[in-house]
Amino acid sequence: MATPLSPAHTTLTLFGVKPGHWRWGLAQMGTSQRPLQKVKGLNFFKLLGSGQGRGFSLNPNWYRYGLLATWSSPAAAEDFFLGHPLLEEYRQHTFEQYHLTLQPLQAHGLWSGQNPFTTQTLPAPENKPIAVLTRASIKLTKALDFWKHVPQASASLDHANGLLASIGLGEAPFLRQATFSLWKDEASMKEYAYRMAAHREVIKNTRTRGWYSEELFARFTPLHSEGTWNGVDPLQGLV
Repeated sequence: MATPLSPAHTTLTLFGVKPGHWRWGLAQMGTSQRPLQKVKGLNFFKLLGSGQGRGFSLNPNWYRYGLLATWSSPAAAEDFFLGHPLLEEYRQHTFEQYHLTLQPLQAHGLWSGQNPFTTQTLPAPENKPIAVLTRASIKLTKALDFWKHVPQASASLDHANGLLASIGLGEAPFLRQATFSLWKDEASMKEYAYRMAAHREVIKNTRTRGWYSEELFARFTPLHSEGTWNGVDPLQGLV
């Protein structure tokens, strides 16, 4: 019997790239891979581009990028974010950064063949913010069908009660996509997930139309936030 994976110390950092520096931002999707692979205590990471709007999007945002990571310990993460030369380079080319420390509550599915977050299930704290990550590798043969159905669900986020912020992220355009969202509390998130008609339709189609070759769904408790995302901290006063 496999030993359950304890919740991994997880961080998500969003970078707002300075006007005119978009070529640098795009290049980091490739050039930052090697130095990150050598970071001590970095167990899993994904460099992510972003789309325009709140969820899955065909329209890229050349000025917003993300780094999602899990760490062997909080100290390993702190050492990286306080002193690594790569982060200094990012600071020189960005006008804002938003850094989240996250505790995984549950995670189902795989990302690049593994579950990097946790195999345990923990309860969400009552009346506290919750973060949700959904990601998928879309089958090439299903891509057109997927993109015909998904935009209406992403647009429905504009009317979701209790949504603090959300962003469409991706490892690769069109085929490897993710959405990260922050909610006022678990009740707000569940109201959207299970009662919003457009989102329920996407859940049903995911099962019946076989869009994905790999998918993962994870929930987190935000433990700490720092910096700004579009000029504000969506979690200010809440964590």
